[in-house]
Amino acid sequence: MNNGMILAIESSCDETAAAIIRNGHEIVSNVVASQIESHKRFGGVVPEIASRHHVEQITMVIEEALAQANLKPSDLDAVAVTEGPGLVGALLIGINAAKAFAFANSLPIVGVHHIAGHIYANALVQPMEFPLLALVVSGGHTELVYMKEHGSFEVIGETRDDAAGEAYDKVARVLNLPYPGGPHIDRLAHEEGEAVPFPRVWLEEDSYDFSFSGLKSAVINYKHNMDQRGEAISPAAVAKGFQESVVEVLTAKTLRAAREYQVKQVIAAGGVAANKGLRTSLEAVFEEEGIPFFVPPLKLCTDNAAMIGAAAMPMYEAGIRGNLMMNGRPGMELKSWI
Repeated sequence: MNNGMILAIESSCDETAAAIIRNGHEIVSNVVASQIESHKRFGGVVPEIASRHHVEQITMVIEEALAQANLKPSDLDAVAVTEGPGLVGALLIGINAAKAFAFANSLPIVGVHHIAGHIYANALVQPMEFPLLALVVSGGHTELVYMKEHGSFEVIGETRDDAAGEAYDKVARVLNLPYPGGPHIDRLAHEEGEAVPFPRVWLEEDSYDFSFSGLKSAVINYKHNMDQRGEAISPAAVAKGFQESVVEVLTAKTLRAAREYQVKQVIAAGGVAANKGLRTSLEAVFEEEGIPFFVPPLKLCTDNAAMIGAAAMPMYEAGIRGNLMMNGRPGMELKSWI
């Protein structure tokens, strides 16, 4: 083993990324080419445009990651790549680049689940202590995942409709805020003292599942009703009310699950984990509860390749390998690999 060096590649959505990770927790280089400006005018990610950008960027991003690390392919132990879930065209570009690089340099390849990557972003900040509970909140996913050990994933709660990040983007569109909507709603929510009251969706009493579609509809209906009455809305008050509803439900269910499963650590992961309101709420309740809570820095919450390298290392050490028949799996489920 060459000091546990893994080249990781991520291209599941609208970021083309490559990173070099040492021993699963040390970032040697981390390069991300974002496409936000290209998709902003459409109010969301356009798959065909995303794929074309990946084609343009993938080789340069990999070369830059190696250059920043001052490494050659012969210094690497393996290549890791996001296998799914994600946009199938985008996934295929990263996977085929990884397969070509692995074949050309006689390196093994490891296929990584995108959500496992988000969870393992925390390993780049501090050691993961098991059993732990991960709250994954992103544009396409909202899940509570219980982990007994490395490679053990038990999804105990998930969204039944819109993911939290998806709801943020849709509400932002109603408020005429730019894409992506999450950061703008978060900012507005902290500028307003009063909040428009919106419902909290708890579902069944013992459920850890989430639902944000009704909340999104409540915001839309409020806006339509105010428009019909000829009254102006306060975007900041709407943002504050919406965010308070999302944060309260996410925090309460995470706390209840942490108690029930008696975990040693709670971690947050995914793009919405960058949300200031959510981070503050989770930090407060788990400090009071006495359970260590961690969340990665903002740059490791959004899609990046460093997290893929972190998730790949325990897989590599366990002898898990992909092959040159690997394909993009847009609907890939998060399953244990131990």
